[in-house]
Amino acid sequence: MGPHECMGAMPSLAWACLRESSSPVISSFGISQSPNMAKSLNRWTRKLHRWGAIATLLPLFLVIVTGLLLQVKKQATWVQPATVKGTGTTPEVDWQTILAVAQSVDEAEVKSWEDVDRIDVRPGKGMLKLQCKNRWELQIDSQSGALLSSTYRRSDFIESLHDGSFFADGAKLWVFLPNGLILLGLWFSGVYLWWLPIGAKRKKQQKKNRENRTTAKETK
Repeated sequence: MGPHECMGAMPSLAWACLRESSSPVISSFGISQSPNMAKSLNRWTRKLHRWGAIATLLPLFLVIVTGLLLQVKKQATWVQPATVKGTGTTPEVDWQTILAVAQSVDEAEVKSWEDVDRIDVRPGKGMLKLQCKNRWELQIDSQSGALLSSTYRRSDFIESLHDGSFFADGAKLWVFLPNGLILLGLWFSGVYLWWLPIGAKRKKQQKKNRENRTTAKETK
């Protein structure tokens, strides 16, 4: 039935008739689209989801694995050594003593301050963490200068893999940032593809309900 014929139809049938005769259709999200446009959107969404998943396969796997390890770094001493408390709360040890303690540990490979990456002072726990350039961690009592712990620290290396800085300075910006944007696109396309069958089912049920109401009115 054409649009002009719909105008002469019963008022109760006018809206249903116009929906069937007009070219635009209502998409799952309530946006007016032509049938070709809707099919094209569905096709490109599936392609984006498929090829986006392939493109992010390796970087995403690396991010997930390293992220899981970093989540448990406080519980897994293999990732990050457990913090050992010192004897006091006021740092009294001098720099020369700290360097001497570090030089006494062969695994640390410290010959001068140039071999030290950073020092993390924890006054509340009475200790300090000395990070060596070779990723070895020394925990020293900040009051007595005694060596509390000497262990290899892997959390910093895992963090560099997680954000991509391990590979190159530009890897974070040109590899892992696009990977994150593609992952965001996968999220949107995944939500859309998840909604498609639900929206189609709802439209089918609404159409059936309208037909039932029209049939009920005609039989009265």
